[in-house]
Amino acid sequence: MHNVGLAGLTFWSPNINIFRDPRWGRGQETPGEDPLLASRYAVGYVTGLQDAGAGNATDGALKVAACCKHYTAYDVDNWKGVERYTFDAKVSQQDLDDTFQPPFKSCVVDGNVASVMCSYNKVNGKPTCADKDLLSGVIRGDWNLNGYISSDCDSVDVLYNKQHYTKTPEEAAAITIKSGLDLNCGTFLAEHTVAAVKAGLVSEEDVDRAITNNFIMLMRLGFFDGDPRKLAFGSLGPSDVCTSSNQELARETARQGIVLLKNSGALPLTAKSIKSMAVIGPNANASFTMIGNYEGTPCKYTTPLQGLGANVATVYQPGCSNVGCSGNSLQLSTAVAAAASADVTVLVVGADQSIERESLDRTSLVLPGQQTQLISAVANASSGPVILVVMSGGPFDISFAKASDKISAILWVGYPGEAGGAALADILFGHYNPSGRLPVTWYPASYADTVEMTDMRMRPDTSTGYPGRTYRFYTGETVFAFGDGLSYTTMSHSLASAPPSEVPVRLAEDHPCRTEECASVEAAGDHCEGLAYDVHLRVENAGAVAGAHSVLLFSSPPSVHGAPTKHLLGFEKVSLAPGEAGTVAFRVDVCRDLSVVDELGQRKVALGGHTLHVGDLKHTMNLRV
Repeated sequence: MHNVGLAGLTFWSPNINIFRDPRWGRGQETPGEDPLLASRYAVGYVTGLQDAGAGNATDGALKVAACCKHYTAYDVDNWKGVERYTFDAKVSQQDLDDTFQPPFKSCVVDGNVASVMCSYNKVNGKPTCADKDLLSGVIRGDWNLNGYISSDCDSVDVLYNKQHYTKTPEEAAAITIKSGLDLNCGTFLAEHTVAAVKAGLVSEEDVDRAITNNFIMLMRLGFFDGDPRKLAFGSLGPSDVCTSSNQELARETARQGIVLLKNSGALPLTAKSIKSMAVIGPNANASFTMIGNYEGTPCKYTTPLQGLGANVATVYQPGCSNVGCSGNSLQLSTAVAAAASADVTVLVVGADQSIERESLDRTSLVLPGQQTQLISAVANASSGPVILVVMSGGPFDISFAKASDKISAILWVGYPGEAGGAALADILFGHYNPSGRLPVTWYPASYADTVEMTDMRMRPDTSTGYPGRTYRFYTGETVFAFGDGLSYTTMSHSLASAPPSEVPVRLAEDHPCRTEECASVEAAGDHCEGLAYDVHLRVENAGAVAGAHSVLLFSSPPSVHGAPTKHLLGFEKVSLAPGEAGTVAFRVDVCRDLSVVDELGQRKVALGGHTLHVGDLKHTMNLRV
C-alpha cells in the first residue's frame, strides 16, 4: 500500500486500553479486560507488524512502525454528555499500576514498539500529553522507549481550547514538548512552537530532541536509504494483498474468534437433514458491519446469509430494517412466518457502528430497540432448533435467551471480518470445532443502571454496594464470564507435575518480616531467586471430535492489598484429535506471576495460600517466610 502511494509506514495501532466498562464504544478495538491478555496481544501485534530487522539483519530497521495507544486510563468516549476531551480520570496509583499500565509497559519493554500515543483525557487532573511524569518519567525513563511519543489527534489543541489547562497556546506547546511529546497529530505545534521558543517558554534543545526522535524513526523505516524499490520490501504491491492464503487467514482468524456460549445439542448441524433454513435478523446479511471500525478495504465479503446459503437452502428475512430495530423498522410477521416453516432458524442480531463506536458509548446493555422482541417471537414460532448469533464489539444482557428452552445455541462472533459469514457456517455445520473464549465479562443490564461509567475504581466497595469491574474484581452476577467458551468435544485436565504445596521465601537476616508478622514481601530482591516452578497439565480430548483448546491458568491470591479474586497467569492453545492427550507447560515465577500491586502501587508477593486453577482443577501453593 505504501509502495503504490496509498499509505505511510507508521500505523497508529494497536489499541491496548483495558476494556474496563462494557459500554465503551471503542472496546471493540481492544483485546479485552485482562492486563496479561492485553500485554501478550500488544507484544504479538507489535512484533508481527514491525518485523524488526526483517531483510536488514538486526540493525533496528523496521518494516513498519507500530504505536501503542491510548496512554493511559482512557476508556470513556461520550457517555451521557461526558466527553473524552474533558474527562478527568480519577485513578488510584494501585489501579494505575495494576490494571491500566501493564499493557503499555509490555508494549515498550517486551515489544520494543516504535511509538506510544498519549490520550485526550486527563489523569488525576493532568492532561496525559502534558504529564512529564507519565511521558518522560515512565515511558522514556522507566521503560526506556526507543521511539517517539505522539499525541492523539489534536490533543494539544484540546488541552488548550477545551480543557483550558494553559492560558496561552504557546504555553500549551511548551508544556507538551518539555513533558516529552515528540509529535503532534494536528497543526497546533506547527502553528505555536516558534512563538513558544521566542518567548523563552521552551528551548531549541527541547525541540531538537523531539525532532531527533522522529527522524530516527524515519531512518529505521528506510526513508534515507535510496531507491525504495531496491529495498527489502520494494517489490511488494497490490498483487500481494488479496492472495488466497491471506483470504484463508481472514477466514481462520474469524473461526478462531467465534465463541460458542450455549449448545443444547443442536450444533453442529447436519446439512443433509435440512431442507430449508430461515436466516433472520438485522445482521443476517451484514457485510460492512463485519469489519468493525478503523476498517481496511476487504478483498470480498461473505455475509452470514451467503456463508449459510452455500451449505443449505435459505429463506432470508431481516426482521428489522437496521440494528436500531425501533419504531416501524420491526418486520415481525414475515420473520415469524419464515421461522415457522423452516427446519432450522439462525438469528443474527447485535450492533454496528451506529450503536457503539469511537465518540459513542452505550448507555444500556440490552439489545438495541425491539431486537429482544424479534428474538422471542421468532423463537416461539420456530418449528425447529433456533441458533442465536450476536454480532457486536461489546457484550449484551441476553440472559433471556440463555434461559430459553426455545433457543438451542448462542454464539458471539464479535465483528468477524470479511470472511465472517463463511467462518460462522464452518462452525455451525461442524467443519470447524469452536475454540474461542470470551475476553470480557458479560454483565446483567442492571450494571449499566447502577454503575457510573466514569467511576474508574476497579475494586468493589462493600460500604456503598459498588460491585467492582472485570472478572478480577467484580462481585455481582454475570450473564457469561471471562474465559467462557464451549466446544463440540470434551477436554479434561489433570496435573502432570505441580509446584510444591509449601514454598519457603528465604529473607535476608535483617529483613523486618523475619521478626514481625507480614502480609506480603517485596516482589524483587534476592529472595525472588529460585522461586520459579513448572506446572505441567495433561489435557485429553475425551470426545469424538478433533479440536483446539485454550488452557487458561489462573491464580487466586490471599486477600491482602485488595488483591483480585483471581487473575490470569498464562494461556496456551493445544490441538488434539479424539482420544489424544497432550501436555501444556507453564513456568510460574512467584515474584512475577503471583505478586499483586499494593495500595501505593508497589508490587508485592502475598504470603499464605495461592490457589492455581484451570477449570475445576485446583492446586494450592503456600508461601511462608
